[in-house]
Amino acid sequence: QVQLVESGGGLVQAGGSLRLSCAVSGRTFSAMAWFRQAPGKEREFVASIRGGSTDYADSVKDRFTISRDDAKNTVYLQMNSLKPEDTAVFYCAASRRVALSIVDRRFQRSYDYWGQGTQVTVSS
Repeated sequence: QVQLVESGGGLVQAGGSLRLSCAVSGRTFSAMAWFRQAPGKEREFVASIRGGSTDYADSVKDRFTISRDDAKNTVYLQMNSLKPEDTAVFYCAASRRVALSIVDRRFQRSYDYWGQGTQVTVSS
């Protein structure tokens, strides 16, 4: 069966860095993404990747980098220059759609599988 497992979250001071990992088992996916949800807020798009095409929310552009290692079937999110407002539970998501546009990759409805989430806390 399909399973997505996030790891790498933790506590870091503002300005610091973390790298999140999403290990995928069961099958491979063309389009994958990271979302995050802060307490009391809606889940929001962070970054997506399909092949060599990447996309980022404006709030994380130039600070976060999404990448993948196909040999390990793992997706990563490198987060630099972290801010307190980045504090949230980060979720990995995967879509079964073969031709998912860069716009559609920003929406939760495009994804079929989700990880359990990993907590990221940024202190000031």
